[in-house]
Amino acid sequence: MASSKQYLEFILEQLSELDGVSARAMMGEYILYYNGKIVGGIYDDRLLVKPTKSARALMPDALLELPYEGAKEMLLVDNVDDRAFLAELFRAMARELPEQKPRKKSR
Repeated sequence: MASSKQYLEFILEQLSELDGVSARAMMGEYILYYNGKIVGGIYDDRLLVKPTKSARALMPDALLELPYEGAKEMLLVDNVDDRAFLAELFRAMARELPEQKPRKKSR
């Protein structure tokens, strides 16, 4: 099941206090970036984030779920109505996540 554009727009609105949040469509789902770093995505209308130390600390009871078959487990964010929490989560995660490697140019 693909994620809805409405859910993406809702999540982006919830994150609107942060500069540098963007999304990229990927096979019916959406990858979420913060300051150029992949923090998670929207899969089947669920907000899932990478299981970083800070994400686990902020959401100790979060469930690990598969975004899609064959993928690594990610943490389910069930507190999507709390804008301040989402901003804190993304800021904390961004400090831990590596910089994105430049994409190779195709010839």
